Amino acid sequence: MQKLGIALIANTFLLTASLLVAGPVLAQTTIKIDGSSTVFPVAEAVAEEFQALKKGQTRVTVGIAGTGGGFKKFCRGEIDISNASRPILKEEMDACKAAGISYIELPIAFDALTLAVHPQNTWVKDMTLADLKKIWSPESQGKVMSWKDVRPEWPDVPLKLYGAGADSGTFDYFTEAVNGKAKSIRADYTPSEDDNVLVQGIENDKGALGFIPYAYYAPHAKRMKALGIDGGKGAVLPSEKTVIDGSYAPLSRPLFIYVKASETKRPEIKEFVEFFLTKGEPLIQEVKYVPLPKSAYVTSLARFTAGETGTGFGGTPEVGLSIAQILAKKPVH
Repeated sequence: MQKLGIALIANTFLLTASLLVAGPVLAQTTIKIDGSSTVFPVAEAVAEEFQALKKGQTRVTVGIAGTGGGFKKFCRGEIDISNASRPILKEEMDACKAAGISYIELPIAFDALTLAVHPQNTWVKDMTLADLKKIWSPESQGKVMSWKDVRPEWPDVPLKLYGAGADSGTFDYFTEAVNGKAKSIRADYTPSEDDNVLVQGIENDKGALGFIPYAYYAPHAKRMKALGIDGGKGAVLPSEKTVIDGSYAPLSRPLFIYVKASETKRPEIKEFVEFFLTKGEPLIQEVKYVPLPKSAYVTSLARFTAGETGTGFGGTPEVGLSIAQILAKKPVH
């Protein structure tokens, strides 16, 4: 018994000594991100690179509750950063204000909202905004049910619609751009906040038409077909070039992250956002979104460092803005 006690003391001494040599064990910190499924591929890529850089000291979780769902969590104080595929809305601004939560608004990329069909759809290559409104407006429910109902020269193939759900910023932006009013849309379509669900629907249905972020279209380009959109100056296909030159309008849109201002005092939050703004550009390109001009990231980093809170938008949807117009907006409390 005495020998066992001596052995335990010896083992304890050795363990303590080894810990002292190795140095203190650092507690793992966590950064919580949620929101837009559109921004998800970017945030996930940046999170993976950042976690590798931190060698396990910081864990970054990224959810896909949708832009609206993310802002609900953000304004309840449940997450540190909210991903958004549209600017914050008035009701969300009010909810955050009521909870005493201020935020730093940072544009991080541009997306080309893409209209896609099944690859066996041979009758349509492009659409006008009038075509899209005829399909997606609330008044079309029960009336525009086949492709022939859109244009008489198109075949009598059932029209199966796929698009973002009501908590998605993609939903808000698309309905504002096409129907002239955010959240105004026919109800008889297949909605989801998970863009992968929409991709599967488009790929598996010959009569499908769906709207999805470009980053979800690009990896599946061989299994679906993107349509050119005629906003009044001829049909234009979504691409990095047409987003940058402003010709893919009005379906080009900015993507954002919103950072909880009080959390910027945490070293891991500060490091993560700085990493996002200084090292994120190649990752944005990798997931098929359009990076902002380099000067924009310098401006955003300065804004973040200075702790400039508020939004450069008035809490109402704005569509069809160019990259230059977005970057000219300054946050207002």
